[in-house]
Amino acid sequence: MRPILILLFALLCLSCGGPEPRRPIEVKSGSFFKESVERNKALLAKEEKLIQELIAKDTIHKYLTSPNGFWYYFETKNDTATYAPQTNDQILFSYNVMSLNNDTIYSAEEVGPTSHVVDKQQLFPGLQNAVKLLKISEKATFVFPSLQAYGYQGDNNAVAPQTPIKSSVELHTIIINKDSIN
Repeated sequence: MRPILILLFALLCLSCGGPEPRRPIEVKSGSFFKESVERNKALLAKEEKLIQELIAKDTIHKYLTSPNGFWYYFETKNDTATYAPQTNDQILFSYNVMSLNNDTIYSAEEVGPTSHVVDKQQLFPGLQNAVKLLKISEKATFVFPSLQAYGYQGDNNAVAPQTPIKSSVELHTIIINKDSIN
């Protein structure tokens, strides 16, 4: 009886090896991210070509290139103003959203005047940077590739996913944050 108990105890000790970790069913190589980057580059190149063709056809306006990856021209320039909005300044501006064919998606009246604290409140990426290029009483039209506009998601309403847009933006007022004046 004693040898049987020793044998059972030995089997019990040998069979209890700790929990074995689960192995992944599928090993990810990171190729999804590489493919996503390549898709984004191809999409951006296609949209930039389309925008460059649009700019080339527009002989009336002189387009400027933003370091943030969009293009713009001034409709109204204020040469007497010297201050452009900085982070934490509160601004009041109006804007519209148009297709590259100038079809109105959202009118300025529909959107209404927008109060915004620069770099602290959510706007689509291009508009976030565009307002910082204007001075009081200036109006400019911006052309944004989809990644600077509403991106892969669209706005879940009237702007479809992966849609480059145009937007006319007019800056009405700036309330300067005291920390901006240094």
